[in-house]
Amino acid sequence: MLAPMEQREVVKRVIGILTEAREMQRLLEADLEREDLDTGAGAVTALLNETMPHIAIPDDFSVEEVVTVVGREVGGAVEQLVSAFTLAFTMLAQVHDSGQTDVSSADVLQDLALRVEGGGPDEDEDPLL
Repeated sequence: MLAPMEQREVVKRVIGILTEAREMQRLLEADLEREDLDTGAGAVTALLNETMPHIAIPDDFSVEEVVTVVGREVGGAVEQLVSAFTLAFTMLAQVHDSGQTDVSSADVLQDLALRVEGGGPDEDEDPLL
């Protein structure tokens, strides 16, 4: 069984996925006929594969028992992923809603990545990290 990923690692991976998606959007806007872009699904699939637990279900389990086990085992991983995406979204939304035109989404994601990597003074302020 794989060890659960640290929340900081999950946040960094989410930042990478969002940064990749932003870059793909930028490239598509520059050339709508592009066909050489990777959709980024590989990064999402890899993250899911690394965060979701492997669950062994005994053959004699009832449907209710399977649902209970899967819910219990997968719930924590889903919560971890949702928390990471929520953190990134919230930071992006705060900058957008504040009307700051001198800060790009790339700047916000880079700042979040630096905060996550450094675990600096803001570490206790955000329970999602």
